[in-house]
Amino acid sequence: MRYIIIGAGAIGGSVGGRLAEAGHEVVLVARGTHREVLRERGLTLTTPDGTRTHRLPVVENPAELGELHPDDVLVLAVKTQDAEAALDAWSARPVAGGGTAAETLPLICAQNGVESERMALRRFRRVYGMCVWLPSTYVEPGAVSAAGAPYTGMLHLGRYPAGTDDTARRIAADLESGRLLAPVVADVMRWKYGKLLGNLANAVEALTGPLTGEEALDLVRRARAEGEAVLAAAGIEAVGEQEQKDTRADRIHLEPLDGSPRGGGSSWQSLSRGTGTIEADYLNGEIALLGRLHGVPTPVNETLQRLANEFARERREAGAMGVGELVALVDKAS
Repeated sequence: MRYIIIGAGAIGGSVGGRLAEAGHEVVLVARGTHREVLRERGLTLTTPDGTRTHRLPVVENPAELGELHPDDVLVLAVKTQDAEAALDAWSARPVAGGGTAAETLPLICAQNGVESERMALRRFRRVYGMCVWLPSTYVEPGAVSAAGAPYTGMLHLGRYPAGTDDTARRIAADLESGRLLAPVVADVMRWKYGKLLGNLANAVEALTGPLTGEEALDLVRRARAEGEAVLAAAGIEAVGEQEQKDTRADRIHLEPLDGSPRGGGSSWQSLSRGTGTIEADYLNGEIALLGRLHGVPTPVNETLQRLANEFARERREAGAMGVGELVALVDKAS
């Protein structure tokens, strides 16, 4: 199998680098300065076991690859707000032997949130969900770091909307050869909804900084309580916090990385890099959407969604809002 990593940022770069280290064929898809540095100097991946540079093929768009291989695996690792464009770009690409990528190739949604799989299934016949637990950081163009040890992360994998197959098991075996735990599960969306509840904290961290004080943690609890109420009203099952902890147990722990400090989560990193977008519409916004569909008020998540988007559009600094100010705005909306 050849793995085409669509979005070689913190997650995509970590997964692609680990697969390459294990001897698998990998192509990175990136843009801008990141693409230029990857082409010129390679992908630098720092983990607790050292820093390595991987010279891998890098493209900006599918046309640069030409005809795809029948054993290609597409790994969608862009933020959900960028998924539509990526799916459009890759779905119609011809595959050697006949057919298009959308008709013949497996596509893995390795993203936060639960919307990309649905987007993908409109175009691709073979869609797989991946619940990503892989603490990683986009350090600078061409360089990413991942602090997990002895495994870099845990990636639950399964067919969308449900089920497993031999392809999922083959992909999981390849991931595990690269020090990435990859349980194959028939209920992958249950895991992704569980991760979604945890990711509701991302906006709080992005707006106010590290979640250390009781005031910030209480706001996170309020956001999660709304999420749990909404999922219950919608009849959606999600993996609980304890089951997630028990599954990881002592198999993965985080270690300090010399020269590559661990930054905040994915939303914090989006603000820190000034990308102009943030994934709040598909995290807190997913709860707001389900709340409106099922008649459950979600003022905390709606406020976090709105403010996170404002920060992103205005390219305001991550952590620039005081926790007290944020709580006051949430209380006002409530």
